[in-house]
Parts: sequence; C-alpha cells; structure tokens
Amino acid sequence: MASPDHHMHDHDHDHDHDHDHHHHNHDHTHEDTKATSWVGADGKVYHSHDGLAPHSHEPIYSPGYFSRRAPPLIDRNFSERAFTIGIGGPVGTGKTALMLALCKVLREKYSLAAVTNDIFTKEDGEFLIKHGALPEERIRAVETGGCPHAAIREDISINLGPLEELSNLYKADILLCESGGDNLAANFSRELADYIIYIIDVSAGDKIPRKGGPGITQADLLVINKTDLAAAVGADLSVMERDALRMRDGGPFVFAQVKHGVGVEDIVNHILQAWEVATGNKKR
Repeated sequence: MASPDHHMHDHDHDHDHDHDHHHHNHDHTHEDTKATSWVGADGKVYHSHDGLAPHSHEPIYSPGYFSRRAPPLIDRNFSERAFTIGIGGPVGTGKTALMLALCKVLREKYSLAAVTNDIFTKEDGEFLIKHGALPEERIRAVETGGCPHAAIREDISINLGPLEELSNLYKADILLCESGGDNLAANFSRELADYIIYIIDVSAGDKIPRKGGPGITQADLLVINKTDLAAAVGADLSVMERDALRMRDGGPFVFAQVKHGVGVEDIVNHILQAWEVATGNKKR
C-alpha cells in the first residue's frame, strides 16, 4: 500500500468515464411495453424485451448496496449455457487483460469460451486471439453499436446468442463475457452473468471507490487494478481499501496488477468458489 506521503487524493481528475455514448435509443412507448411492464417490489416500473433481462429506466437515487444486489438465478440450466462470468468496468481499466489472464490460468483444467464487446470494432476479441488466450474459434467479438450497458443489461440477446452457441459447441465449463467500457452505473443482468466482476484502476484517482454506483457496490467482486501506478498518480491505496470496504458493505475486493499477474490467483479463487456453489461441481 502507498505510504502516508502519497496522500494526494484531493486533486481534481474530472474523470467522467467518457465511453463514446452514442445514446441507446429506447423508444419504449407505453403501447409497446404495456403488456410486459410491471411494478417491482422497490416501486419502480420494470419491463423486458422478449422476456429477457427485466430492467427499469428510472433514475438511480442510491449508489447501491452489496447486500441488496441481485442474487444469482436459482433455476439456471447450465447444460443450456455454462456458468458465465461478466467482466465490466470503465474504458482502459484492464478488462481485456483480465480476460487474457483468466484464460491462461483456467484453460488447462476447464473448457472455456469468451465473448467480447466493443461498440464499433472487434479489437478486444482480436487482442485475445493475437495473444493466444484460447483457440480462435472459441472467441467471439460482438459489435454492440450502442451504449455498452445495453448489451449486458437491457438487450442481452446480442450476447446470449454467441454464449449459448459456444457453450454447446465446446461443452464449456465456464464462459467469459467482457462488457465494452462504461461508467460506474453499468452492471450485468443476472439473466446474463452468474458471477460479476467490476474492474477499476488507480489512474483515475483514489476517489473512485467512494463514488459508488452499481458497478462498484453490487458486483460480486471488485478489482482495483494497476496498483503499481499508485505513487505516480498520487493515489493512496489505503484510502481505496477503506472506501471499497465501506461502499461494498464489506464485500470482497482484490488489489491487482493484472498485466503482471499480481492478484490474479485471488480473482480465480473467488470465481471457482462461486462456480462450485452454483454448479455443484468441484474445482479441478
């Protein structure tokens, strides 16, 4: 952790997590959604597209609570689609690097497949192929063509299709799904991800954990990446630890340097523990 000499966390980064927000147009008229809209237990109006991923477009008035996050689905049929890990986070925090690291660690003992999301390119999928994360045929790159959160929360069919296909083709044990870079409010639908990882990095400043948002507070695991850059950007890791614990009600987080392998084993252990509980299988 950074020494007290590095308490520089009051500088303004004005970090808005710009992610090329070509606004996903939900032209949801009342006529279109009347048949599939309902009021949830929280008082918000929910609807779904084709029966998938119920969600609300009402404003979020709270940063969220780890203890109140949506639980994994109890009626999941893993023979239709394998246990799926959703990896989200802002642009440039290390999502694709984590995908690569997880593939390298898990591929010897588990059948894996991966789906990546970019708005207008297939760059992240191409990165995984170039670095030999998995055989090319086990990697699918999805161009979402709009706000990244739509493809992981509201209109998840664009990811469900390739995930189900890969799962059946390769009898997958674990699937990896990487979101396009998005802001702190982005989180996966439980209809898509059985285990959710949200990754941030220290270069945005040590204020990020306390900003909250569903990504920070309700992911199953928070990863704080690039800790080796803390001194260079004036980020205090002890502040990030304190705020992560407070904002996540004590929920788990891992300090990491994914590119250098630091913290990856801890992340894998969290994943496999959740995989065992969900599937009833024992880790290998």
